[in-house]
Amino acid sequence: MIDFADVAMRLFENMYYLVSVILFVIGFHTMLTHSNLIKKVIGMNIMDTAIFLFFVSTGYVQGGVAPIIEPGVEQAYINPLPTALILTGIVVAVSVTAFALSLVVKIYEHYGTLDAEEIMRIRSTES
Repeated sequence: MIDFADVAMRLFENMYYLVSVILFVIGFHTMLTHSNLIKKVIGMNIMDTAIFLFFVSTGYVQGGVAPIIEPGVEQAYINPLPTALILTGIVVAVSVTAFALSLVVKIYEHYGTLDAEEIMRIRSTES
């Protein structure tokens, strides 16, 4: 028999992983189903956030403290490496977002629309 209290407790303990998967699916769905380029960039940012949350949550330890070692004290420490790597990832994500938005502005200036399907239709008749 399934113990629902145990299942609920395990889900609560792994909440960060579950939320990151849900965020990733929302971002992926946004990128696939919307033809507006701004919405695609927003979907990409949601996916970035999901990946950041996932990696930071891998370094988290329940009841852990910052890894400042004190002599004679035995404690559980939080792994700082994923957090340090994510700081670099955030900088890269902001740069990619800025570049994508600048491309979207140039595309809008050239085609007069942000709808990807409309842009493809215009491009097919230009040749």
